Amino acid sequence: MSPDIAVATALPALLNRERAILEFNRRVLAQARRLDVPLLERLRYICIVSSNMDEFFEVRFADYIEAAREPGAGVSKRDLEWVAADAHALIDDQYAAFNNELMPLLEREGIVIMNHADRDEAQRRWVDQFFQKQVRPLLVPVGLDPSHPFPQVANKSLNFIARLTGRDAFGRENTIAIVKVPRVLPRVIKMPDKLAPGKQAFVLLTSVIRAHLGELFPGREVEAFSQFRVTRDSDLEVDEDDVTNLRQAMRSGLTTRHFGQAIRLEVVNTCPPELSEFLLQQFSLPPAALYKVNGPVNLVRLNQLIDQADAPSLRFPPFEGVWPQSRLPRQQSMFVRLRDGDVLLHHPFESFEPVVQFLHEAVNDPDVLAIKQTIYRTGSESPLMDLLIDAARRGKEVMAVVELKARFDEEANINWAERLEAVGAQVVYGIVGLKTHAKLLLVTRREEGRLRRYAHLSTGNYNPKTARLYTDMGYLTADAELTADADAVFQQLASLGKMKPLRQLLQAPFTLHRKLMQHIAQVTESARAGQPARIVAKINALTDVPMIEALIRAAQAGADIDLIVRGACMLPPGIPEVTDRIRVRSVVGRYLEHSRVLYFRWGAADADEVLYLTSADWMGRNMFRRIEVAWPVRDAALRQRVIDEALVPYLHDGCDAWRLSADGSYQRVGTDGPSAQRALMLRYVPQ
Repeated sequence: MSPDIAVATALPALLNRERAILEFNRRVLAQARRLDVPLLERLRYICIVSSNMDEFFEVRFADYIEAAREPGAGVSKRDLEWVAADAHALIDDQYAAFNNELMPLLEREGIVIMNHADRDEAQRRWVDQFFQKQVRPLLVPVGLDPSHPFPQVANKSLNFIARLTGRDAFGRENTIAIVKVPRVLPRVIKMPDKLAPGKQAFVLLTSVIRAHLGELFPGREVEAFSQFRVTRDSDLEVDEDDVTNLRQAMRSGLTTRHFGQAIRLEVVNTCPPELSEFLLQQFSLPPAALYKVNGPVNLVRLNQLIDQADAPSLRFPPFEGVWPQSRLPRQQSMFVRLRDGDVLLHHPFESFEPVVQFLHEAVNDPDVLAIKQTIYRTGSESPLMDLLIDAARRGKEVMAVVELKARFDEEANINWAERLEAVGAQVVYGIVGLKTHAKLLLVTRREEGRLRRYAHLSTGNYNPKTARLYTDMGYLTADAELTADADAVFQQLASLGKMKPLRQLLQAPFTLHRKLMQHIAQVTESARAGQPARIVAKINALTDVPMIEALIRAAQAGADIDLIVRGACMLPPGIPEVTDRIRVRSVVGRYLEHSRVLYFRWGAADADEVLYLTSADWMGRNMFRRIEVAWPVRDAALRQRVIDEALVPYLHDGCDAWRLSADGSYQRVGTDGPSAQRALMLRYVPQ
C-alpha cells in the first residue's frame, strides 16, 4: 500500500454540519449565563439565539428535511432525529436560562415584566385602556367553519388559537377561532413610571391580548387558548435560468416567501394537546416539529425591552472605534495618502467612518470619473448608498453590482437598485446562479493626464451599523495590480466576458479554491521534508470537504494547524495520529467574529509565507457558488499587524474562546484569562 493510500484510509468521519450550527448557538447561549456580562447584554444573547434558531429552521433545517427524503443524499432518518432532538434541548435550555436566571436578576434590578396576575387594579385599568385604544381595533378574530377556512398564517407571525363554548351568532357550534396579531403592534410596552414606582415595568403584547381575549368573542367563553407561531421554509426559489428580469422575479418571490412550507410550530407549554394537534394537522407537521415553550413564543422581540430600559450599568460600556489619525490624517486627501502606501482598518476597534469618507471624497472630487461598488448587505438606510446616488446625480459613472439574493436583505437591495437606476447609475445583478459576496469599492480618478484607480476591499459588508458590531478588516489601496484586478472583476460582472488571469486577487469560483488547496499542499510537502509548516485560518465556517481532507493530510504529514472557526466546523480535531496536530477554537464575545484571515507558511524563507484577507468562508458555497475575492497582504508591516491583531490574540484567548473536541462538543478554554476583543479595545482607546 502506498503512503498516499494509507493516509487516505485514515481520514475520519466528519462532524454533522447542522449539529455544529446548533453547537454554535449553545456557545451564544452560554454568554447569557456569564456573570461577567452585563445583565441586559445577557438578555440580548437570549434574543440572538432565538434569531439564529429562526434562520436555522427557515433555511438549514428546511433543506435538511428535504435531503432526508432523497435516497442517496447522505441524510438518514436517524440523523434528522438527532438534529431535531438537539434543537429541542437547546430551546428548552434557552427558556430555562430566561425564566430561572435572567428574569429573577432583572427583577432584582427593578426591571419587571408584569403578567396579568401580578398587575394591580390601576395597572389593569391602564392595560385595558391600551388594549381598547391601540390593540382591539386591529384584531379580527376568525371563527372556523366551512366558509371560514383556516387562515393563511405568515412566517414567524404571532397568533392566538382559542377553543370556544356555546354557539355563534347564527346558532352554530364552531368551536375554534384564530386571532392574527398585526406585526405593526409593539410586542413590549413600557408602563408609565407612576404606575410602578421605583421600577421599570413592561407588559408583553401577548399578556395584553390574553387578558382581553374573551372580549373578542361576545356571548361565548374562551375555554382554552394558546399563542402560536409557525416557522416556514424561507429560501426564495427563483429559476434564474428561466426568468428575463431577475429583479422582478425576486420581488414577486418576496410576496410568497412568508407562506412557504411549514417547518416548526411553537406554542406555549400550557397549550392543550387537542389544540396543538389541531395546529399540527393544519400545517401538515409531525409531532417532532412541535416546540412547547415556557414563555413568549418569540424571544427575539425582547430586544424592544432592552432598547427601552433605562439602565446604562446593565449594558456594555459604550465603545467608539477610533479614526486612525497617525496612518490616515483627517486633514489630508485620502487619494494623496494612498499614493504613499496601503491603509489597513480593523473594525470595530477602528471606525468605519474612513470608508464613508473615502467614498464621500470621491463623490465630491471633480477629478473622480467613475465609482464601482458591490452591494450585499448594506441595510435599508445607508450613507454609502446615498453617496452613490449623489455621485450619479453629479454625472459620474456609477456602477453598482447589487446582490438581489442576499438572504433576508432582498427587499432592501431591490429598493436600492431601483433608486440607483432612477438617477442613471448602471445596475447589474451579478452572475446568474452565483451570489456576489465580494466586497469591493473602486474609484477611478484623472491625475496629470492619466487615469489612476483607488480601491477599498473588505472582509465584511458595506454597512456602518454592523461595522460597529462585527470584527472585520478593510483595506484601502492604490496598488496598481490590486486595483487593476478589482476593475477586471467589475468588468467581468458586467460583461460576462472572459478575462486575463488576475495578478493578485484570488476569485471564486475560478482560482480561490484551487489556490488555497495549492497552499495547503505546499505546507504538506514542507512538513514531509521536515521544514517549517504552519497554517492558521480565522473563518466563520469550515464545511468544504476537500479542504477539510487536505488539512487532515497536512496535519498527518506533520504540519501545525490552528483554526479559529466562529460557527460550524465539520473537522474533528484531536484524534490521535489523525488530527492531533489540528486545534480548533471558536471565540464568542461582545462582537461577532466576522473577519477571514488565512496564513500559510511552507519553509524558512520570507518568500515561503503568505497571508490573505478574504470575504469567503471555507464552504462549498463560497468557493463554487459565489463571487468572492481574497487578496494577499504584501506589505510586511501590515502583514505583521494582521498577525498580531487578528490571529495571535485569538490563539491565546482565555476568556471568550472554546475548544472543539473530536466528538463535536466544545469546552470553554477559560473565563478569567486574556480576551482578544478586550485587548483590541484597549489597544485602540484614544490616548
